[in-house]
Amino acid sequence: MTEKILVTYATRYGSTQAVAEAIEVALRESGLAVDMKPLKDVSALTAYNAVVLGAPLFMFHWHKDALNFLARHRKVLLERPVAVFALGPTHVPHDEEEWRDSRKQLDQELAKFPWFKPVALQMFGGKYDPASLRFPLNLMAGNEPASDIRDWDAIRTWAEDISSKLVG
Repeated sequence: MTEKILVTYATRYGSTQAVAEAIEVALRESGLAVDMKPLKDVSALTAYNAVVLGAPLFMFHWHKDALNFLARHRKVLLERPVAVFALGPTHVPHDEEEWRDSRKQLDQELAKFPWFKPVALQMFGGKYDPASLRFPLNLMAGNEPASDIRDWDAIRTWAEDISSKLVG
């Protein structure tokens, strides 16, 4: 049987989907069979040997679709390796306090699932575009400039590194 990996993600404005796509490409280039779907479209995991799960942090919380996915698929996730990534800070790539705070937020969200032990856990920088915000967030955007601190080299390296943790 061929090892098959699911890369699944939640996104509000498309930034996390772009990261999931980059991870999918890197895993395929590592020789793995990969499917990619939004979290909300995943009804079963039985066809997959491993899962890569990604979602953004937003307003101090991990995306609700990611939390619902963990609750809904607990039994199967206990039986498979799962790698997790989150998009966090969106402005200053080297602001250690902002990175620590984002990681703390992610850890607090994952602590709601004490049974869940991912084989890899990574925080990446995110993207912020105030022009894309919908009501009521667009009213709260203030004067923050647009930014994109996703590190594509780090994303690719992480995907290559986790491939051995997901299979074999």
